[in-house]
Amino acid sequence: MACFLVPAGEAVVTTVVQKVIEHQGKKGGEAKAAEMKLKWSKRLGWLNIMLWGGSLLLALEHIWHGEIIASPPFLTAMKDATETSIMLHEIATVGVAMAVTITVIWGIMVLVAELKSRTAKVKVQPVRGGA
Repeated sequence: MACFLVPAGEAVVTTVVQKVIEHQGKKGGEAKAAEMKLKWSKRLGWLNIMLWGGSLLLALEHIWHGEIIASPPFLTAMKDATETSIMLHEIATVGVAMAVTITVIWGIMVLVAELKSRTAKVKVQPVRGGA
């Protein structure tokens, strides 16, 4: 019914955080700190894409099934008190589970990217020789 609202809410918060980090990284300061902030800004961008994309697809699915309408109260479950309690339960269970799952998957992606970037920084020995 409205489970997509939780990941969408998280997406709003992480988008604001990403923009603040980007602004701080571009503003300057130490070059290494600025580079680190921009790196985390990019990684938060991954989370934002996952959250916004999933929320948009779920909203479209709910529109397709007639659970979201163009007139107030916009969510058909809000027309009846019993439906509203079911909707709130779905938001609290399914919505939170989706947001947590997406965030955990993003965390794994960041961990893998960090490990790969550390192994890529291994210095390459110069080739000696002649002939």
